[in-house]
Amino acid sequence: MTDFAARRVMMVDTQVRPSDVTKFPIIAAMLAIAREDFVPTALRETAYVGDPIDLGQGRIMLDARVLAKMLDALDIQPNELVLDIACGYGYSSAIIARLAEAVIAVESNETMAAEAQKRLADAQVDNVAVIAGPLQGGNAKNAPFDVIVIQGGVQDVPAALLAQLKPGGRIAAIFMDGALGTVKIGHKSKTDVTWRFAFNAALPVLDGFEVSAQFAL
Repeated sequence: MTDFAARRVMMVDTQVRPSDVTKFPIIAAMLAIAREDFVPTALRETAYVGDPIDLGQGRIMLDARVLAKMLDALDIQPNELVLDIACGYGYSSAIIARLAEAVIAVESNETMAAEAQKRLADAQVDNVAVIAGPLQGGNAKNAPFDVIVIQGGVQDVPAALLAQLKPGGRIAAIFMDGALGTVKIGHKSKTDVTWRFAFNAALPVLDGFEVSAQFAL
């Protein structure tokens, strides 16, 4: 029988800690949440590999290193409301839920969204609400958010989504240029968002986050 708890410790010790992620709440969350419970059954044995996991239907689970470094850069506080875009089966939301006051997770695939809510409930994560809807639309009903995290590649972040971020809030996204990608953290002032480089990472571009057609040559 696979010892997933031991694999979880190894993931933190070999993938997360060596990446200069030292915030205790992030380490504790990654040790507490069973990553294997948030992938399809056939992929449970690969849950702790150090690579992104293709969940199917256009969804990728970020590898632990990239997710941890994004969360480290965002510095989520216990009183903050977080919007988690493209949550897949809910792993990222479960991790964020241990850092924040509450999480609104958006998943465009209705079946996956329902499964994410079930898996979160089974894991006794009770401060996440999963919303089925277009990723680029975010969740205006519960805006503004202190933090927005996008779980996939982007070429562009729609203005409608940035409008849901509080002044003083932060957003993390993986900007793709061909096969190359960079994680940037956006800080919102009263009027606009200033992006700063955080580290390199690459993921497929999510539907709805491509460069708008009118900008194409």
